[in-house]
Amino acid sequence: MKTGIGIFIFAAGKDMAANTAMYSSDGDFLVVLQHGVLDIQTELGRLLVRPNEIVVLPRGIRYRVTLPEGPVRGYILELYQGHFTLPELGPIGSNGLANERDFQVPCAFFQEVTSSRWTIVNKFNGALFAAQQNHTPFDVVAWHGRYYPFKYDLGRFSVIGSTSFDHPDPSIYTVLTAPSEHPGTAVADFVIFPPRWLVQEDTFRPPWYHRNTMSEFMGLIRGDYDAKAGGGFRPAGASLHNVMSAHGPDAETFEKASNADLKPAKVGEGSMAFMFESSLMIGVTDWALAECKKVQEKYSEHSWASLKPHFKRPV
Repeated sequence: MKTGIGIFIFAAGKDMAANTAMYSSDGDFLVVLQHGVLDIQTELGRLLVRPNEIVVLPRGIRYRVTLPEGPVRGYILELYQGHFTLPELGPIGSNGLANERDFQVPCAFFQEVTSSRWTIVNKFNGALFAAQQNHTPFDVVAWHGRYYPFKYDLGRFSVIGSTSFDHPDPSIYTVLTAPSEHPGTAVADFVIFPPRWLVQEDTFRPPWYHRNTMSEFMGLIRGDYDAKAGGGFRPAGASLHNVMSAHGPDAETFEKASNADLKPAKVGEGSMAFMFESSLMIGVTDWALAECKKVQEKYSEHSWASLKPHFKRPV
């Protein structure tokens, strides 16, 4: 029905087969690379994608992937409805967050091959199909329009934050969004937590404890996430806090932040965490729950069991 999203964690150890290309009829791929390099040949040109970069491959665009530096690993958000766009900046104005000028699109590039046998793999309604054709799909010599693959370096994100007290809404870290038909909510947001300065006074600076109507799938590209000082959340891993699931910083982060001297401090140095956020409920496959055998046991106990109450009634 072309609604909703899909989330995948991927790893690959070799190039796509020779004379093979792929495309998805289901939705747009937002690929977050965690390790390695992707050389993506598309109908509209080539894109070289490195860690700390993302790439969007729109529905129906044919592509072939090779691995110039060996094995790769990462995350994919497939958007089944609408397309990714920049968020409305509202009172922020015309600049800040991900600026349009920093997104890169391919230059036209074509293969000069008269005839050859190609296999085209199509992801259609969650299943894979294959068809044969007698010419390369990468024979487009020029293109124009507004429907194209693109990439973005997350290091170019311009962080907005509080310079007095309290926390702005985490939406200030949104790189791309896919709005729903309900104003103020999204089918999918792609949110990052890059290195940034915290200067708020009289404020518990890590993310507050909360539950909300958005599902939050978090991943880590590199380094340590500042709200999980106690470990357990490592690069290439992921966490899912579905609609109305309570969560927040682990106990070690809470104690450290509660006793910190509130002078200006830079957090996230050398790290990059991200979140796929959605107003939809996210189902989990049987493989992810059991067969992959990498689910962290006693996650809630490890993160929050040692938290202590600090409130006392006045005497």
